Amino acid sequence: MPQLNPAPWFMILILSWLTLLIILPPKIMAHEFNNEPTIMGTEKSKPEPWNWPWY
Repeated sequence: MPQLNPAPWFMILILSWLTLLIILPPKIMAHEFNNEPTIMGTEKSKPEPWNWPWY
């Protein structure tokens, strides 16, 4: 039964994983985001009480 011969399929598996693990990560890591997060001040803002009009 030719389905049980792993020779061609194992090489396809290895080549596809090498493609995913070697070629694609540098392309993904080279992506630059438009909006870099900025560091906010360390002071905490004082919460304001809510105004409940029905109470």
